[in-house]
Amino acid sequence: MGKVLFYSMVFMLMGACKQGATVEATKEKEEEFFSVDSLPKPNEINAQALADLKEWQEFNSMETTFESLYRVANREDLVLVIEDLIEKQKTLEASAYPETFDKAQIKSRQKVFKTFILKTKGNLEYRVDVKESTVQMINAYNAFRNQFNVIVNSKLDTILILSE
Repeated sequence: MGKVLFYSMVFMLMGACKQGATVEATKEKEEEFFSVDSLPKPNEINAQALADLKEWQEFNSMETTFESLYRVANREDLVLVIEDLIEKQKTLEASAYPETFDKAQIKSRQKVFKTFILKTKGNLEYRVDVKESTVQMINAYNAFRNQFNVIVNSKLDTILILSE
């Protein structure tokens, strides 16, 4: 009788321990999505640069897609926006740049932006924290947009510099 009582107690204890482990495992899998309010806002482009950019349809469509980044509510929405950004970025890269902005500085900033888009996509696929890579992507996009202002505001005559 003692053996039966002993074994029944052992089985009850093992059953109780197993139930607690499954509860903890489910809590670890729960994931919290970041708030879009905590993301940095895009830099403003000055009026002179905007006048040159308004005719560049590929850039304007990427701007629209980028603005939708601030309306994502969950991981699936972010995946869709990132996929759309990749497509718009490819279209922008293949398009004809306006003469004012057909410069290496713009194209290099765009490649950095592309790199961070792909990093964010990778983090989404591997279910790694995407907030850091999303912030880096937005900062790269801000640098890309800021370069338009730098080029328009630059008053250096590059022909005189390069001719000597």
